[in-house]
Amino acid sequence: MKLNWWPWKRKTPAHLRTGEWGEKQAARMLGRKGYRILGQRVRVGKRDELDIVARHGEVLVFVEVKTRKGEEYGRPISSVNRSKRHALSRAALRYMKQLRKKPDYFRFDVVEIVGSEDSADPVVRHIENAFTLDRGYCIPW
Repeated sequence: MKLNWWPWKRKTPAHLRTGEWGEKQAARMLGRKGYRILGQRVRVGKRDELDIVARHGEVLVFVEVKTRKGEEYGRPISSVNRSKRHALSRAALRYMKQLRKKPDYFRFDVVEIVGSEDSADPVVRHIENAFTLDRGYCIPW
């Protein structure tokens, strides 16, 4: 009989599993649309994370994925508020500083996913150019 010596290692919470599932669905959908996925869950700095970084032709795309089980509390894009846009802008600029070549074009997309692992057909909405770079930031080059 195997004992569980690590009681703090438990199953991933349901809300985190839903988010991970949604990011996989978004990456699959973007791949079918011709996007080249450069990274998923990209950590930039100590506190910033980009859900998906992709290329669509010459455009560098930063994708924020929002997953909900249902739309009872509004559409998922409503949670991309001012502070979230500010954090995404900061993370995107830090990511671009790490690149060896400056991208000519970049944009921010949001992918909404309504459903769960249990549902047969989740609703997937891709909102291109959902918002612009936050006013507080400027491109360093």
